[in-house]
Amino acid sequence: MTSSVYMFLLISLILTSLTNGDAGLIQTTCKTTKYADLCVSILHSDPTSLNSDTKGLALILIRVATANATATSTFLSSQLLTTTNDTILKTVLKECSHMYAFSGDALRASVQDFASESYDYAYMHVMAAADYPNACRNAFRRYPKLIYPQAIASREDELKHICDVVLGLTDHLGF
Repeated sequence: MTSSVYMFLLISLILTSLTNGDAGLIQTTCKTTKYADLCVSILHSDPTSLNSDTKGLALILIRVATANATATSTFLSSQLLTTTNDTILKTVLKECSHMYAFSGDALRASVQDFASESYDYAYMHVMAAADYPNACRNAFRRYPKLIYPQAIASREDELKHICDVVLGLTDHLGF
């Protein structure tokens, strides 16, 4: 009877670890980042995260950040088509679209850096990706009559927060 209880517990433990993967790594790793809740939320939404190490978790977050930057660039390009004949606004939106495209490029470069374990370069590229949206905000500031749209500000904050999480994870990988 005792051996069957031990066997049951052992099988339960094995099955639990197989179905939950390494959710503990996600929790532990995300706690060390600036935006732990965002980190956990993103990683729990991706089923591959349960079988990932810290580097894999960072790559998942980079993929999400890249999608954000690309979607924002596309959104801004679409605003160019629907904007009135305000040439200044169109110029600023075009500049912003380019900045978010550059952000996506920097994030894609960081994936290559992770692959070659060049974490210092990956860190630099992620920092650049987080900084490109500042040029968009500054472009709006150059024209006092233009108001920085909340839709862009929200996307900027989300991208910067995801990049901050990636930077936190990269710190654990060493340079």
